[in-house]
This record gives sequence, C-alpha cells and structure tokens, in this order.
Amino acid sequence: MGQSGNVKLLLTSGGVTNPSIRGSLEAMLGKPIDECDALCIPTAQYGHPWVGPGERAWQFISGNSENPMVDLGWRSVGVLELAALPSIDAEQWVPVVRDADVLLVAGGDVLYLAHWMRESGLVDLLPTLVDTVWVGFSAGSMVLTPEVGEEFIQWRPASGRTDTLGLVDFSICPHLALDGQSGNSLAEAEEWATGISCPAYVIDDQTAIAVVDDVVEVVSEGRWMLMGS
Repeated sequence: MGQSGNVKLLLTSGGVTNPSIRGSLEAMLGKPIDECDALCIPTAQYGHPWVGPGERAWQFISGNSENPMVDLGWRSVGVLELAALPSIDAEQWVPVVRDADVLLVAGGDVLYLAHWMRESGLVDLLPTLVDTVWVGFSAGSMVLTPEVGEEFIQWRPASGRTDTLGLVDFSICPHLALDGQSGNSLAEAEEWATGISCPAYVIDDQTAIAVVDDVVEVVSEGRWMLMGS
C-alpha cells in the first residue's frame, strides 16, 4: 500500500455505524473511548454544494449528525479547521494534533479537503503521528486514496489538479445502496470502477476499511465488494 506511516486508518462510508466498526476503532485506540481525546475536522463540508456551510457543519461538530463519530463518548472533542491553519503559526496547532488520540474527519467535498490538507501542512504531518487513529467518513476516507473519479468531483482547485493524497493504494466508492435508495447503486459503482486505475472498494454505510501497519481489513455488517484487484 502507500505511505500511511504510523497513522492507523479507519475508512468508513457513514461513520461508526455498528458494533463491528466500533470494535475495530477501540482496538486501534488501545484504550477505552472515554479515555481518548478527539479532534474533529469539518473542512470537507464547506466545499460541497449540498452540505455546507451552515447547519450540516454544526451537526457534525456538535455530534448531532447522522454519522456517529463525534458523539461516541470521547473524553474531549476539539475542532481543527484546516482552512484556518495556514494563517496561524504551526506552533499553535501542531502540538494539539500530536496530543490527540483520534482525528474524526467529516465527509463533503473530497478535493476541497485534499486541497486544505496540503495547504495546511497536515498531510506532511500525518506520517509522524505515532499511534494516532484517522477515522474518516465518505470524503474523509476517500481523500487518502490515489484517485476518486470524475463522479465524485464537485469543487476544483485553481490549479486544476484532481488527484487525492495517495496514502493508500486503493480507491473507495462509498454509500453503496440498494436500487431506489439514497446512495450509489451497484450499477453506478460498477461504472465508476471502470475509470479507476487501482483496486477499488465499493462499500455501504455499514462497512469500513481498517488499515494498520500496512494490513488492510474490511470490517462490515453490510455489503461491500472489491473491484479491479
């Protein structure tokens, strides 16, 4: 896989939605959730035309969203807004990130999130975060892959670049849903996968991909498949 360093990754479609995913998270943390300090990252929400800014960002930060992450019972939760970081000294925010046990990364626009991870310097910091757990949902998971496909691009940076961060060597299509339900149908996922040049996981909201020490494990109480392997 790619260069994830020591960061442990829990890449979800819809958050920590079932006991299996929660159990994987607790195993990564190595201690109870109520003894862990979290930082939530809402940045991706601001760039997506259907999500933010506004109420949805508040719902995520306050733990009132439909994506269980912030509301799991952490000892403390802080907010890390990546778009603000380039305007402040690294000494103000880097120690806060290093002290966190877990980073909770919201969904939204994946290229917007990738842009601000680069601009803020967080992407360069990630390989140095020993024992930190990255929990992403939707775009917060997809941002670590090499490519997301045109279907998931709404916002584009001025540079025009469409690559994501490539910390893992597979892509993710989230929100697999039965035909007629909200999300991505199997037919849509199969069409998406034809444009992806690396192995591609298609996962529903009851599924996560755990990556620890370069070992990839699918954790699921729902539906998933691997395409293009």
